[in-house]
Amino acid sequence: MQRLMCKGKIHRATVTEANLDYVGSITIDALLLKAANIHPYEMVQITSLRNATRWKTYALPGQEGSGQICLNGPPAHLFQPGDLVIILSLGLFNEAELQALAPRVVFVDKNNQLTSCEEHPLYSDAGDVNWRDLQPE
Repeated sequence: MQRLMCKGKIHRATVTEANLDYVGSITIDALLLKAANIHPYEMVQITSLRNATRWKTYALPGQEGSGQICLNGPPAHLFQPGDLVIILSLGLFNEAELQALAPRVVFVDKNNQLTSCEEHPLYSDAGDVNWRDLQPE
């Protein structure tokens, strides 16, 4: 069996642009992509904190350190500059792969500059589910 799991997250990023006249995708500061373990052309889910809109598309790297978060193509109708969003990277994992899974959460400031990055291993070194780290604070 495979499970669909969160493997990376950029938390509360601010949309900097919405470009309707583009073929699609989301352009994300390359530094944030690396920090969240998101590869170019990887599928991501973007959720708006303003209106709960969810959109799935592929990620493109923007200039490193730019803070760019640009929704391209059709989602430009749904996301506007200034909107706060959560960007999730998902993956399919089998039970053996879950043992090493440590989703990364990237935190940014109001200019989308990286402030911190956390990893949350699902399992402890003993192989038990690490529930303490999975519970919200």
